[in-house]
Amino acid sequence: MFEDKLKLAINEYGLEVNQEQVRKFDAFYGLLIEWNERMNLTAITDEDEFIRKHILDSLSGLEYVKEGKILDLGSGAGFPGIPLKIYNEEFKITFLDALKKRLNFLDEVATKLSFQNVTTIHGRAEDLAKTDLRESFDTVVSRAVASLPILSEYALPFIKTGGTFIAWKGSKAEDEAKESEKALKVLGGELAEIKKVAIPKLNEERALIIVKKIKPTPKQYPRKPGTPQKKPL
Repeated sequence: MFEDKLKLAINEYGLEVNQEQVRKFDAFYGLLIEWNERMNLTAITDEDEFIRKHILDSLSGLEYVKEGKILDLGSGAGFPGIPLKIYNEEFKITFLDALKKRLNFLDEVATKLSFQNVTTIHGRAEDLAKTDLRESFDTVVSRAVASLPILSEYALPFIKTGGTFIAWKGSKAEDEAKESEKALKVLGGELAEIKKVAIPKLNEERALIIVKKIKPTPKQYPRKPGTPQKKPL
């Protein structure tokens, strides 16, 4: 049973979980499976894999996410933002994605799980970072969106000076961090830590790259849509 497996896995990982949180994780899983039949949200639907590869992996960043305004950039099916929100209802999270259908799914999740302080925004990061969203978030989280030099140009313009960018990565985290040295310097960021993540019974290397925003991002960044991908800093 999903709920029993979830409780066991979260406890194995060293976190505590209450029955209301378990119920919401179960409801989220059910909604995702239901919507996944109509649109491609995730290839991971097996209960055990879902718990370890999606929920525990998302929760691995908990210690770095501070109270305040949080942006889940390139939200997709809601990872890491939805598991983080279920675990800590105090988090104020904005989900940003370029595909409206994904945001429709997240809107339904937020309604069904009775979330407060959750917003969805449709658009491209390159455009939205030039609006009043610029440098308005305390934390930006992003998982499986792009390589770090590209992702940094999307993310750092949204973060206040003194804020944090958390990128969920795999076995090439250190290589990506090295490739991002120039981009981070240009964009006002500084590598703070690369944390290796060990998830029980998951034979995959996982890591978090933690970047601190140490000064404002120059106004010309991000560049126009498509440019960060074609010509990474």
